[in-house]
Amino acid sequence: MNGVFSCEFFPPKTEEGMEKLRATRRQLEQLKPRFFSVTFGAGGTTRDGTLSAVLDIQRDGFEAAPHLSCIGATRASIASILDEYRSNGIRHLVALRGDMPSGMGEIGDFRYASELIAFIRAQTGDWFHIEAAAYPEVHPQARSPHDDLLNFKRKVDAGANAGITQYFYNADAYFRFRDECGALGVAVPIVPGIMPIANFTQLARFSDACGAEIPRWMRLKLQSFGDDRASIRSFGLDVVTELCDRLLSNGAPGLHFYTLNMAGLTSTIWQRLGL
Repeated sequence: MNGVFSCEFFPPKTEEGMEKLRATRRQLEQLKPRFFSVTFGAGGTTRDGTLSAVLDIQRDGFEAAPHLSCIGATRASIASILDEYRSNGIRHLVALRGDMPSGMGEIGDFRYASELIAFIRAQTGDWFHIEAAAYPEVHPQARSPHDDLLNFKRKVDAGANAGITQYFYNADAYFRFRDECGALGVAVPIVPGIMPIANFTQLARFSDACGAEIPRWMRLKLQSFGDDRASIRSFGLDVVTELCDRLLSNGAPGLHFYTLNMAGLTSTIWQRLGL
């Protein structure tokens, strides 16, 4: 399989959740993704759960990439986590700024993901392959689109090996972002993040929070289905498969699926694409 195809999970809070995730993962393992990533809660709140899920993936013989976010963290706490990951043979990270947990007043020792990435490199050299976040539709807190581009370039200059984008449904936003990065001399692969559509209410909430645009025609179409989940799923599969096909046909280096710990939609899109 050409390209970097990967799937993202969040760490379950219960043993029952962990069992359910194992079942999901075993389904997705049949697709032979390059790696699975596991998210990291604000302020390190899921540190143990993230490590546990990552080690579970490794035991099955697959590459796992824990996310690591730095807002609210100290250099000492990040160094400790890096030591823990290295001692467990983990060589792949998704390095993020993360969001400030509610009620936490201190920003910590890092303000930006680029500072975290520079720290990881200073502490561990080339041990880790580092993914950084990219925002084709512009990070909601960026001062301008150009400033956001420069921010991604700073992450790469600090040592990121590749980018994974926030999900989007407008392929042109991705192509423009990729080309503008190239014009700035950013040569790392930038893999599109893909969000399958199962639940419109949930998708709208996620999108409002992270700044991902749901095109008006899609929003209206999804709203028109009301509680008809089969129609939402069917329409979502068509739209997202078409998006993925266009991205891959125009040179995207792979796809990163935000699975929400479910296998069905990702598997179906993967099979429709003939991957």
